[in-house]
Amino acid sequence: MATTTLNEQITKYLTDVHSIEEQALIQMKSAPKIAGDDELARVFSEHLVETEEHERRVRALLEARDSQPSKLKDVAGKAGGVGFVLFARAQPDTPGKLTAHAFSYEHMELAAYDLLSLFAERADEQDVVELAQAIGPQEKRMAERLAANFDRAVEASLREVADDELENRLIDYLADAHAIEAQAIQMLQAAPKIVGESELAKVFRDHLEETRAQQASVEARLKAHDAGPSRLKDAAMRVGALNWGAFFGAQPDTPAKLAGFAYAFEHLEIAAYEELKRVAARGDDTDTVRIADEIIPQERGTAALIHAEFPRAAEATLD
Repeated sequence: MATTTLNEQITKYLTDVHSIEEQALIQMKSAPKIAGDDELARVFSEHLVETEEHERRVRALLEARDSQPSKLKDVAGKAGGVGFVLFARAQPDTPGKLTAHAFSYEHMELAAYDLLSLFAERADEQDVVELAQAIGPQEKRMAERLAANFDRAVEASLREVADDELENRLIDYLADAHAIEAQAIQMLQAAPKIVGESELAKVFRDHLEETRAQQASVEARLKAHDAGPSRLKDAAMRVGALNWGAFFGAQPDTPAKLAGFAYAFEHLEIAAYEELKRVAARGDDTDTVRIADEIIPQERGTAALIHAEFPRAAEATLD
């Protein structure tokens, strides 16, 4: 009975992964048109071909298990993809927002396949292990290609910005970073209660204090520019965190899903500070460049700690 239950759980995870790929397909099809840079457009177009193959392989594996993708999950995934594209298009810095969120999403996909591989190894399902270990590295390489193009994304975002408008754009980027930290604080406060006492909970608690200090540093830079946080952005991000907390609290596989999401969110923060640093450098704001250079390694360190907890999160989920 235990083995059957585990196999059924892996089938469920395959439907989760398929819905993630459906969302990625929507993003990759639209991204080249709004990338604002030929090289960025090429990167997205090339990954579209890979993503189509990922979706095909996951679907084929589900069919081999006498199963099908979940229509409900796939519809939700596609809707999320459309929402992502609409959000990026509505921003004054579309190429930057597109690249930052795609960078985070690739790490969510990477996390999904890493966790799927761990589950499949536990069930001795070698075909699923091989699928996950084949696709995961491709998602990682795409994330690396996006990171290598942060300069281009920022350049494309600022191409039409006049010198006298650069100060306002820098303030916008600082306000975005403050709002992201607001969501991070809300999530990190709730996360230990959701996952229970564990090393992962300790990672979340330790990073909470670090995150509060990061937000204070960003707020100080806003004050230096005679500006302040955006109440609207901060409130929206906090509500988002509450919604995610409710979502994860209702899941039967919370430790793994929360670990994967937190890993992706750390990379959203990394991308936000990488782009903030470039905008600040363009505006000769060396203090903001310094703050970003201090925070980026902290976010990378936390992401690595979360990733190291994937095996234990997988075990807790299966137990």
